[in-house]
Amino acid sequence: MTFLSPERLWLLILLPMMVALYVALQMRRRQYAVRFTNLALLSQVAPKRPGWRRHVAAGLFLAMMLIMLIGFARPATGVKVPRDRATVMVAVDVSLSMMAKDVAPNRFEAAKDAAKKFIRDLPGRFNVGVVSFAGNANLVAAPSADRQAAIASIDQLVLAKRTAIGEAVFTSLQAVRSFDAQASQDPPPAHIVLLSDGDNTTGRSVTEAIDAGRTAHIPVSTIAFGTPYGTVDIEGETTSVSVNKETLRTLAEGSGGKAYEAADGGQLSEVYSSIGSSLGFKIEHRDIAARFTGIALLLALAAGGASLAWFSRLP
Repeated sequence: MTFLSPERLWLLILLPMMVALYVALQMRRRQYAVRFTNLALLSQVAPKRPGWRRHVAAGLFLAMMLIMLIGFARPATGVKVPRDRATVMVAVDVSLSMMAKDVAPNRFEAAKDAAKKFIRDLPGRFNVGVVSFAGNANLVAAPSADRQAAIASIDQLVLAKRTAIGEAVFTSLQAVRSFDAQASQDPPPAHIVLLSDGDNTTGRSVTEAIDAGRTAHIPVSTIAFGTPYGTVDIEGETTSVSVNKETLRTLAEGSGGKAYEAADGGQLSEVYSSIGSSLGFKIEHRDIAARFTGIALLLALAAGGASLAWFSRLP
């Protein structure tokens, strides 16, 4: 629980003062009784009553004041609220190294299958966009709730030379900033999921991409897709394409995201699912002062009822 007007809590210092005043009055009452030496007459003037009853109404009144003062400071509780504008950008590496068959049937097909499953499983309130990147980066599906358009764009991806990881991040950030009319001033909560097997060989650097992601407050989570043993045949030559986990981890940790390793499509689906669920809600603080007002009212009624029942007067 938190308070929307915490500065009002200083009024709580009034309670110890009230308690001290009450105790002082009780001690004064006792001293008066001792000075009244005609005990027989005292018993007629002030017949004995159970001593604890005197304090019940006062205790209830003080409890009521405590609850009212807390309510005056506007207590609030955190509530999960769906993020209707939440956007996930899926950036897919389409460089030639994705032809490697160390992940069946190959890295490229396994990545596409996992990405499509992820998009299908996203809750309807999520928006999803798709970016492909090789020698440059292209927005192939603008972020929207249209799942079929995003899936169709993945089916149409084709491989190309080189790898521009930095450009993929910048293109994804631009897609988020262009999401709707208010995005430039109030960008939607977003997360970039970048799937690649490793090296940034062209375009803007990974360091520039990290700075851009941090400035926009949009984390980039990376998935190192592949194994150290991947090879591809390019123009009749077999080339080793070991996954570069270090570059992807640097990008993820530097931008505030997380770095994952997905050696197969099944692991990739689990990673996508966990990232997607993290954007599902935001915490908003809701004023619950009315609850405290209601409790204070019940305590006031109890204090008044006890005083009337035992002493025929209000406290």
